[in-house]
Amino acid sequence: MKGYTLIEILVALSIIGILFGFGYISFRDFSRRQALAGAAKSLQGDLRLTQEQALAGQKPDDPFCNSPNLLDSYGLEVISSSEYKIEIFCTGGSFETKDVLMPSDITISTPSVNPIKFKAIGQGTNIPANSSVDVILTQKGTNSQVTVTIGSGGQIQ
Repeated sequence: MKGYTLIEILVALSIIGILFGFGYISFRDFSRRQALAGAAKSLQGDLRLTQEQALAGQKPDDPFCNSPNLLDSYGLEVISSSEYKIEIFCTGGSFETKDVLMPSDITISTPSVNPIKFKAIGQGTNIPANSSVDVILTQKGTNSQVTVTIGSGGQIQ
């Protein structure tokens, strides 16, 4: 009679269980890193879109921006550790165009210049000359961080 003994089956199952455990831990860590990288890419994309719209001088159809009011800038404002918004600033007032909630395990720091404004038609930013502002995304649990830097000339890294 041929077959496996109970001990051989238990050893094989133990080895499979250990391999599965390591694989799951690795996948979970990878998934967390991807979530943080994705949040950073999303923030950079929102900053670049805000900058593009300001450079183009796209004046929205809104009472705050209608004549005689002028477009001043587009900006990104961190509201809390889990939320930021994109705003349009005109001489008649400001209004929100996009509100972004961060994933539940990621926090966003409030930059030293808040809101960060990209002035209309290439007039620069509200960041002091020859300096930069860091926006730091931190993942809870792992304390991993990604820094998005905005320079006074509008460079986004």
